[in-house]
Amino acid sequence: MSEHRNKPRKPRNAAQNSSKNALQKPWQKGPAKRPAAVTKTGKHKQEESKVYGDNACRVLFQQRPQSIIRLYLNAETAAKFADVMKYLAQQKKAYHIVEDQELEKIAASAHHGGVVLLVKRKPVQSLASYLQQQKGKIDCLLALDGVGNPHNLGAITRSCAHFGVSGIIMQQPELLQSGAALRTAEGGGEFIAGLSCDSLALGLQLCKQAGYTLLTTSSHNGASLYQTKLPAKVVVVFGEEMFGVSKNIAKTADIALQIPGSGKVESLNVSVAASLIIGEWYRQQL
Repeated sequence: MSEHRNKPRKPRNAAQNSSKNALQKPWQKGPAKRPAAVTKTGKHKQEESKVYGDNACRVLFQQRPQSIIRLYLNAETAAKFADVMKYLAQQKKAYHIVEDQELEKIAASAHHGGVVLLVKRKPVQSLASYLQQQKGKIDCLLALDGVGNPHNLGAITRSCAHFGVSGIIMQQPELLQSGAALRTAEGGGEFIAGLSCDSLALGLQLCKQAGYTLLTTSSHNGASLYQTKLPAKVVVVFGEEMFGVSKNIAKTADIALQIPGSGKVESLNVSVAASLIIGEWYRQQL
């Protein structure tokens, strides 16, 4: 944005002014302001995140509109988000209609879908705090051991929201709130708690003490997923694809599961495996 500040502005003809005002009038008074920089450092950077993609932004607005700091969108997407712009204007918060190139810079992604929100991050809850508050007889949590790919995290989050999983246990749960993860989750990120723990092994021990059964996967030695009675309160543990769940975590599991298949491939993508297991858990609890 800064490279244009010292260049002389070209005069705008009446037709251009009329076109611009026609676009702006339904949602704001006066000309659009120049977008403010969204680059933050220190505490502010940790407390804020960028959310992009149509569904992710729409669901966020429905669930926690008060967390929105600023909105950026292109002219093609503007009409779909007229209600969001109206809300922000009422709250005296900024929004900006910009070109796709500007959106790509703001989102740091070409997959912005025409809209980017700068928002306050959802607070991360500690696993210990969650377990103290959880009193239900039915609950499913996921625990991720070294899974960090944002697209896998987003796909896992989306499946968790669909099948009623309450939260995802991670040592770095803030990864669930990256722009790429939230876009892939298609709005599911608004319904899943990121649960933090300093040590995954100790966190899983807390879960066992709270009455949860630990499930993990084994390609060769596990019991068939579809022939196993799954407990009502479970933590399903997944590892990153290259090495799987670490040995010290795997040995704490109460049940090892195998997902039956043709055997033509060694294993499934972690997000697909997660979807199948939590889908079967959900089916059994109905």
